[in-house]
Amino acid sequence: MAKRRLWDVCLMAMLGVVMLASKEALAFLPNIELVSLFTILFTLVFRRRVLGALGVFLLLEGLLYGFGSWWVMYLYIWPLLALLTWLFRWMKRGWQWAIFAGLYGLAFGTLCSLVYLPVGGPSMMLAWIISGLPFDFTHAGGNFVLTLLLYHPLRKVLEMLDRQTGRIARPAGQEGQNGQP
Repeated sequence: MAKRRLWDVCLMAMLGVVMLASKEALAFLPNIELVSLFTILFTLVFRRRVLGALGVFLLLEGLLYGFGSWWVMYLYIWPLLALLTWLFRWMKRGWQWAIFAGLYGLAFGTLCSLVYLPVGGPSMMLAWIISGLPFDFTHAGGNFVLTLLLYHPLRKVLEMLDRQTGRIARPAGQEGQNGQP
């Protein structure tokens, strides 16, 4: 059991670093990122362990860029995506997840604007939403295209990793429900 917990902690740390590295690799493209797709996939494949991965990602982002108001947004934006993914986990097709990711990208700026409501009131929040619309459209398009292209291949790799790590962490014959590790 301790071996499994250690493996899970290492896995969550690695997943969080993958999220950060993917974001940094695409940073030259405004609002094009793989964090949304990884959050969706990590939720579907690794279930609650996504929260640890998000925690690592959020901490590293804060350490890298500072803990400003944008970081407060991230504290609810990414866990909300994981929660919504969990609620829609019945979806099986890549195009469904592409639409889902695109819509989340479109809503991203509006969700981010919530931190400005107590600071500047509804007018500041509305100004944030309107000024960010071009970025939200780019974000939506990027999420849609990246998810449409990468959902299935990445999911296969992650499911294989999950199966392999389950075998490594548990002795033979100690599978969980339905023979799953």
